[in-house]
This record gives sequence, structure tokens and C-alpha cells, in this order.
Amino acid sequence: MKRNMHLLGIGALIAGVLALGGCAQMPKHDTQVLASAIKQEYLAQGRWDAFNRDQLNQLIAQYGKDSPNYNPLKRPYIVTDFDNTSVFLDIEEATLIYQLQQLAFAVTPEQLNTIIRKGISTQNFVADYNNSQGQAVNIDKIAPDIVQSYAWLYTHYSGLKGNQSLAQIQTSPQYQNFISKMRYLYAAIGDTFDHDVSYPWVTYLFAGMTETEVRDLVQKTVAWQKSQPIGPVTWTSPSDLKGQAGVVSVTWENGLRPYAEMQDLFQAFQNNGIDVYVCSASYIDVIKEIISNPNVGFNIPDSHAYAMELERDSQGRILPEFRKGYDQTQGKGKTRTIEKFLVSKYGYGPLFIAGDSEGDQNMMQDFTDTKKVLIVNRLRKPTTDIGKFSALAVQSYGQTNPKFLLQGRDANTGQFTGSINSISYGSSTPKALKSQ
Repeated sequence: MKRNMHLLGIGALIAGVLALGGCAQMPKHDTQVLASAIKQEYLAQGRWDAFNRDQLNQLIAQYGKDSPNYNPLKRPYIVTDFDNTSVFLDIEEATLIYQLQQLAFAVTPEQLNTIIRKGISTQNFVADYNNSQGQAVNIDKIAPDIVQSYAWLYTHYSGLKGNQSLAQIQTSPQYQNFISKMRYLYAAIGDTFDHDVSYPWVTYLFAGMTETEVRDLVQKTVAWQKSQPIGPVTWTSPSDLKGQAGVVSVTWENGLRPYAEMQDLFQAFQNNGIDVYVCSASYIDVIKEIISNPNVGFNIPDSHAYAMELERDSQGRILPEFRKGYDQTQGKGKTRTIEKFLVSKYGYGPLFIAGDSEGDQNMMQDFTDTKKVLIVNRLRKPTTDIGKFSALAVQSYGQTNPKFLLQGRDANTGQFTGSINSISYGSSTPKALKSQ
């Protein structure tokens, strides 16, 4: 669950930043647009905040191929997060839903039992995940229920070892029990355990698949999501299969949409001699597919993806084991990944960073070469580092050459709002910061 991050200090960059609504000076930056540069419109207006768009146009003018100081042998590059930054919602989570609905698994019940317990202690999940009777649930209660239902599906579904069609299987209580408790488990792990445990856990469910099979799942997920309405969906396990965990419910978000403005931005960077990379906490094959598939529209080479990596066997099948020598691509791990693969290659840090969450805040501040940081506004709590960065963006809005830019989105439409303000699902009230 890509929201359960422990707070990390942001050091001198925001030392002394006061409570929201106070007065704080942004540090002065010496990166002014060259006086000789002709103002150009590299970005379509779309639903950008006008000030943000102007700042990004200036960035491309100053550092892109139209700049008199541009050196094609020392190309600038940018790094962007993907989920909830480049798209509305989360492609890993959407793929999980599609995988569950289609029963797209390549493991036996015994293997699944091992996978879903991997790294998960027996402590109770946080109280928000108590069952319908108010009782605490833990992995030792939920895992047997999941495995028992999966074992039935495994021997009955024609896509596994049985002979019944998916349509027939989907009418069974075992199917509803399996998909509901699996999605519930993902959410419960994300909100109960440290992100070092919860982030890789969902990727283990690809065990036994090849890269081609995962990428095919992603293609189908994106096509399916295009037809889905935006909004929450609730799954509840059947009352006649209470098992050890009891009846549980989980709500997930539907309606993944690429942000057209971000696609345009990435294309503008590439058209103007600035390389684009993605650093995501989703699984590597998932990200490779969605950023490079021409039918999706990001048009970023799949070789420019950095994301969660797992080991593979000699035939290329995924193993439920994090890849040795690689960092988890969240938090400080994003910075280490950029340093390992990009700073070592280019000799300098990224020109621009885009993100939306605590998982991105390290890379937003760790590189002295970064001139601009774009935050897609998810109305994060002001006590989080990303919330403090958002406050800095609000305080410096309209000033000359601010480092932080805040871009609003509407969770009802899956689109940008045309301002720094965001609108929560079910609301019509735009807000810049959560405290408003």
C-alpha cells in the first residue's frame, strides 16, 4: 500500500519552516532564465496551473536544446515517480485487482501460502482492519482462509488445474472469498507494517510468471481501467465462508487514468534534448510496460525504468525474492537508485523531479542539481514532509523561480484542475493544503 511511510526528516532545506499560514522565505536560487532566450510554448495549456506551466516552459527553454548553453554531450535528465504522479491512481494496485479478478496466478496453493506470509509477523493488523464482529485479524487467521479458497479455485478453474470457465468460477463463494481477502490483506499489510515489508509484498504475487506475462497483464489492466468509472469499490467476503478471519471488507479505488499533461511534459522534455526516467515503487515489468506501450502514450523507453526488482530463475520466471544488489525504490532507496544508475552515468543529478508522496520526498531534496520539483497535490497531511514541501510551494507561488511547484488534481474526474488546488473525491471544494 503506497501510503504507509514513516516520517523522515528533511533537514536544513525546511529547517525552521513554520506552521501552515505563516511567513517563510524560500531560499534564493541563481537559476534565472537566460535574458537572450526567446520565450517559447513547449507545453500545451491543458489543465496545467498557468504559473506552473510557465515555470516548466522556462525550465525547458533554459536547459533544453534551444539554450545557447546546451551541450548534447552532457544532456540534462529528469526523474519522475509514476503512480499518482504520472497517472491518476496506481498501476500496481490496478494490476492487482485485474490479476485477482482474472485469477491470473502461476503458483500452487502451497506456494501461495508461503508467499502471502513472507515477511509478515503474526501481530494483529491495526484496528481499522478488524472483522465485521470487531475482532482483530492477523496473518495466521487470514492466510488459511485465502489458501483454502485458492485451493478450491486451483482445482476447479480451467485457467489453473480445473475445467470450469472463469464465468462459472466467478459465481462461487470461494472466488469472492479469495479476491476479497487477498485485497483486504494487501491493504492491512500496508497500514500495519513498515513500508520495507509492505511495498515488495504485492510484487511477490507475480511469482512463476515471465516478464512477457506480467506485461500482458498490464496491457489488459490499462484497457479495462479505461472503461471503468472513477470511484471507490468495496468487496466483502461471503458470510458463509467466515473461516478463521471472519467476514472482512476492503475498499479500493477504481478508474486509473494517465494525466495528459504529464505525458505532454515528458514528450516536451525528450523533444528538447532532456532525457526522461521513471523511478517507481511498483514492479519493474509493470512500469516498463505502461511507460513504453505506444497505445498508452507516455513514449518513454522501457530501459529508462527503475522500479522494484525480484530475482528470476534460469527460464526468466519471477521468484518471490527481492533482487540482490538493488534498493527498494521508495524513500531513500529512490535516491540510492538514482545515484547508482544515473548520477554514475551522467556525472550529475536530475534537473527536475516529480512526485506525490513521502516515498518521493528524499529524491526531491537530495540532489543539488535539481532546479524544479513538481508535486501532484494529493492533499497530504501538513505533518508529513511532502505536506511541508507543498506548503513551501504555496508560499512561493508566483515568485521568481521557485523550486517547488504544486499541481492540483480532481479525484472525481482523474484530471488536473488547472490550479494548485485539489478536489477530494465526493467534494466540489478546491483546496491547496489539507489544513484548509
